[in-house]
Amino acid sequence: MDLKLKDKVVLVTGGSHGLGRAICLGLAAEGAKVGVNYHRNPEKADALVAEIRRAHGVEAAGARGDIAKEADVIPMFDELERRLGPVDAVVNNAAVCPVGPITEMSETDWNRTFQVNMTGTFLCSRELARRLLKANRPGRIVNISSQAAFRGSQSGKAPYDASKGAIVAFTVSLARELAPRNIGVNCVAPGFMYTEMLAPFLDVDREKFESRVPLHRIATLEEVTNVVVFLASDRASYMTGATVDVSGGLAMR
Repeated sequence: MDLKLKDKVVLVTGGSHGLGRAICLGLAAEGAKVGVNYHRNPEKADALVAEIRRAHGVEAAGARGDIAKEADVIPMFDELERRLGPVDAVVNNAAVCPVGPITEMSETDWNRTFQVNMTGTFLCSRELARRLLKANRPGRIVNISSQAAFRGSQSGKAPYDASKGAIVAFTVSLARELAPRNIGVNCVAPGFMYTEMLAPFLDVDREKFESRVPLHRIATLEEVTNVVVFLASDRASYMTGATVDVSGGLAMR
C-alpha cells in the first residue's frame, strides 16, 4: 500500500535512538523527508541522517532542541522548514523515565518527566498546529503513549506512567479541537519493546516479561513503527482521537 508519504516532511522527537530511530527509518522508507530531533549526542543524529540518505535516497536533517523548552521548539521548526520545507506531521516520541519508589522520587525527577513527556508533546503539537492553521494546510500529529498509561508499572515508574496517561487525554482534547481543520491527532500505546530504556528491565528476566504478553514475545521496534508510520500518513485520514494498542494483547484496549 502506498502511504502517500513521499516528500512529506515529518519531525520525530527523540529521533536519534530507540523507537524514534526506527520511526525515522520507517518514514524514510515510505519516501518522507525526516527531521531527526535530538537534544544531545549530535553524532547519533548525524549518523542516522547519513543512513537515511544512503539507504532510502530521501532528504533528512538533524533538528537539535530540548523539546521541553519553548525557546528551543520554535527555532527548531524554523530551521527544519528552512532545510526540508514546511512540516506536515510530527511524531511526539521523546521521553524520559526515572525509576524508583514513589517515596524516594524527587520533585525534580517528577517535574522533569512531565516537562519532557507531556509539555514537550504540547509544545511541538502547538507549534505544528499554529503553522498548519496559518497556512490552511492539513497535517498529522502522532503521540507516543504506553500501555503503562492504563496498567501502571511494577518497577517504580509512576511519573512516566502518569505522564503517558496525560498524553492520552491530551490526544483526545487536541483531536476534537483540530478536527474541523483537517488535522488528525492520534496516539500509539506500545507494550514491551527492546529499547535502550527498557533493556535493563527486560534483561533481568526476559522470560517473565514475555509470559505476561498474550503473544508471548517482546515487540520488535518495526512492529510499533508500522502503526506510527500509518497514522502519520493520509491513509489514516478518517482516524482522529484514537489511541491504538500495540502491546501484543497486554493492554487489550
